[in-house]
Amino acid sequence: MEFAPNEDQRAFQDMAASFSRDELAPFAKEWDEESIFPIPTLRKAAELGFGGIYVKEDVGGSALARLDAALIFEELSKGCTSTAAYLSIHNMVAWIIDSFASEQLRQKFLPRLCTMELLTSYCLTEPGSGSDAASLRTSARDDGDHYVLNGSKAFISGGGVSDLYAVMVRTGGEGPSGVSCLLVEKGTPGLSFGANEVKLGWKSQPTAQVNFQDCRVPKSNLVGAEGQGFKIAMSALDGGRLNIGACSLGAAQACLDHAVSYVKERKQFGRPIADFQALQFRLADMATELEAARLLLHKAAAAVDAKSHEATRLAAMAKRLATDTGFKVVNEALQLHGGYGYLRDYPIERFFRDVRVHQILEGTNEVMRLIIARHMLKD
Repeated sequence: MEFAPNEDQRAFQDMAASFSRDELAPFAKEWDEESIFPIPTLRKAAELGFGGIYVKEDVGGSALARLDAALIFEELSKGCTSTAAYLSIHNMVAWIIDSFASEQLRQKFLPRLCTMELLTSYCLTEPGSGSDAASLRTSARDDGDHYVLNGSKAFISGGGVSDLYAVMVRTGGEGPSGVSCLLVEKGTPGLSFGANEVKLGWKSQPTAQVNFQDCRVPKSNLVGAEGQGFKIAMSALDGGRLNIGACSLGAAQACLDHAVSYVKERKQFGRPIADFQALQFRLADMATELEAARLLLHKAAAAVDAKSHEATRLAAMAKRLATDTGFKVVNEALQLHGGYGYLRDYPIERFFRDVRVHQILEGTNEVMRLIIARHMLKD
């Protein structure tokens, strides 16, 4: 068992921390307030290898592990949680293509995905099927050399801006076995988008509904085999849950660091509030709970890398604990700042808004509990 990063991991962890400090943190407030999607900055991140973190090297990927990615995303999210989260989604789609698509599709898309010349979106959730993803209704009718798509996807990060959409569609009967995965390119006739959603947080990335009306997609854009889409979607979510957990930990660590600095400077009753034992205990609990969540997340990442039979259960545990703990620590940090924590002059309120959605997406934390319990109770 290894509890410390190795030399290579420390190197790219430091690289991610430097990029986060210099290229994300100084601009995060503006991106949030103006709803700016920082595409040039994303492409700078890709120059460091963050556009294809666990994509194979033959198409320009970094070929790193899930644990490596967790270290990277924790650092990136300290600068801008919303932007780091979009990078996670982009990497999830790149991994799907690298792992399941034909060699033709790999060579066609991955070199440009790794540089982020092309941006991607993951399309699973629908207006009528969120947690019950296996009941999705978007259909793909067989029509010669093409599929004809009809339906809608909801809450899609990058919707309307991304160049490529990994879409889970129904090619067969009811249930998971009838779901397939198709790549739909922007500009395909019949593909359209809803208005950009007005959100509580995650404002540095667009979110929109993605619609298909008699949208013709070549059969060569099928990822894997027909009926394999649900398995692909769930495999991708194991890794996505780790990354979102890491983003929560990074945001929470940044807020804890701000809180420590603040209580040392803020004076009440003639002395720094850091001298008050009640606040010291709160800081100690915040740090302890963050460290515990981080250790579980790293264990889960190692299990996903090893393709362990426990990987899905541990990823669900780690996502649940990291996102709940992350939000709790950010909320505590805001409380320690008093009224100042509620003001946009301080970054705490932005982190607070950004991490809240992590308890909902990539599978709600209620669904994480269901996954864990089912693994515990199965024969």
